[in-house]
Formats: sequence, C-alpha cells, structure tokens
Amino acid sequence: MRRPKVDMKKLINHPEHVVDEMLEGIIAAHPEKLKRLSGLNVIVRKEAPIKGKVGLVSGGGSGHEPAHAGFVEEYMLDAAVAGEVFTSPTPDQILEAIKAVDGGKGVLLIVKNYSGDVMNFDMAAEMAQAEGIEVEQVIVRDDIAVDNKEDRRGVAGTIFVHKIAGAAASEGKSLKEVSQIAQKTAENIWSMGVSLSPCIVPASGKPGFTLNDNEIEIGTGIHGEQGIERQWFKQADQLAEEMINNLLNEMEFTPGEEAAVITNGLGSTPLMELYIVHRKVAELLERKQIQLQKSFVGEYMTSLEMAGCSITVLKLDDQLKSYLN
Repeated sequence: MRRPKVDMKKLINHPEHVVDEMLEGIIAAHPEKLKRLSGLNVIVRKEAPIKGKVGLVSGGGSGHEPAHAGFVEEYMLDAAVAGEVFTSPTPDQILEAIKAVDGGKGVLLIVKNYSGDVMNFDMAAEMAQAEGIEVEQVIVRDDIAVDNKEDRRGVAGTIFVHKIAGAAASEGKSLKEVSQIAQKTAENIWSMGVSLSPCIVPASGKPGFTLNDNEIEIGTGIHGEQGIERQWFKQADQLAEEMINNLLNEMEFTPGEEAAVITNGLGSTPLMELYIVHRKVAELLERKQIQLQKSFVGEYMTSLEMAGCSITVLKLDDQLKSYLN
C-alpha cells in the first residue's frame, strides 16, 4: 500500500474549513450555554441579548484558543467574533455580534492592538452607531516587547479585561462606567512571552519562523512576530526571572501592593512546565514585596502549537480585585 504524502500533522480535515468546523465543535460541546449566529463566525451566549445589561464583544483571528469564544460566559463576554487563522474578523461579522448582544444599554468592544483588528472593530462600531446602538471601545496594549507604548500588541492580558469588564457589566453599570473600568484594567496590565518553537498556520503548512534547537525568542508575539532578541536556551527559573524583571521595570509597584498573574501556555507547553515557571514567578514577586492575590496557570491565549509561555501581571486596587474575584 502506498503511503500518503503528509505536508503537516494536524487534526484537521481541510485548511480552508478549520474555523467553521472549530465553531461547530464549540457549539456541539456547549449547546446549553452557547449559540452560533447563522452563517456567521460569531459565538454568543444563548440568552443574549440581556435586557438592561451592557453587552461585551471581543474577537480576533483564530488560532489563539480558548481566546476568544472560550470566554463567552456569564460575568465575561456576551459574544466573540472569529476571523480566519491569525486574521482579523470582518466588520460585517463584528456588526452582527454587536446587534446580537445589545440589550438597550450599549455595547463595549474589547480589541487587541493589531492594525486589522483596530480598523475592522472601528468600522463596525461606526456602522452600529449609525443604526442607533451606543458603542464604546477599549484597546488592549499589554505586550512590553514593543518599545512604543501606542504600538504595543494585545496579548494574554486581554483576558483580564474580559473578566473585569464582564463582572462590572453584570452588576448593571452603565456603558460609560464599564468602559472606564475596562480602560483602567487595560492600563494596569503588562505581558511578555518567550517562544521555544514556532507555530504552523494550516493554510501554509510551514512554520512561521525558524528556531534552532538551542535557541529561544524572547518577546515573541502571539502570531510569531519577532521579539526583543534571540538567545541561547535557558532553564525555567532563568527565563521567569528575565521576564519578570523586564515586566517590573515597566511597572510602578510599591512594597505591599497587590497583583494578579497569568502564566499562560502558548499551545504546546505541558502544564507541568507552566507550574514550574509560575513557582519562580511567585517567588520573585514575593521577594519584591508584591502580594500575589490571584494566579491563573494554563492556556488562555495560545498561538496554535507554539511551545513557550507568557507572563501577564495585573496591578490591583480594591475595585479591580473585587471584580476579578
């Protein structure tokens, strides 16, 4: 029997169908709480729209799961819009998500800072406003690997914005209030990642970049964008210390202040290794007299099968802590 030619090993059928079939699978797994808008790459809460509650919409390119549909949940998002792999969703799909979750108090868009996302969410917001729906936007820029703060990418810190804004919206706060709380959250988040291996986009079947066996990339983006520098491989404690030191150089903490942390896997890193990294992160924060109030360890915003992790630190005050909890 002739062996089939295999260009890449992925549990997919056809590259052009991966997003559609993924969304079908999400609904098949969670029919009790989620629904898909007919003919669209939009996942919404089954009870949406919720009258008297600000609607929350986020989204972006696929390939970062569980972001973003994995956070369509009570006290979090009301809808998530999925683009093609590593590609922004289109304005018309975002508009339909806005309309689907508008319960009369307006809709907040939570947007990662990528040019395509910013442009398309902005266009959708303008179209929704033309139809009489009040819309606000918060753009997340938490990736410190980019020097210019206005150009910083939105990465795993976006999950904290989903959670805190979602809790505020569920309390019945106005669109302006929810937007202000989300903006405050976004301004107090810092993230940094490290790649041990590249990812493979299904449509191309090839790694997005190359790393030798003894190399790592510090500060890589979630689409495989170039980081701060390429280094020789280091052990977990050394990597954690380098990332935390870079993060704390950006932040203004005084002894006794509180923080929450996400130690996030990029898609192909075992949970064992993430906990090893997090152990050092917690130790380093304690040494700096920063009180670690809440920890999240696992995969929250991935990059297909990229090996590596990111660390996100959120500076807390009483208000942010109450919503996070």
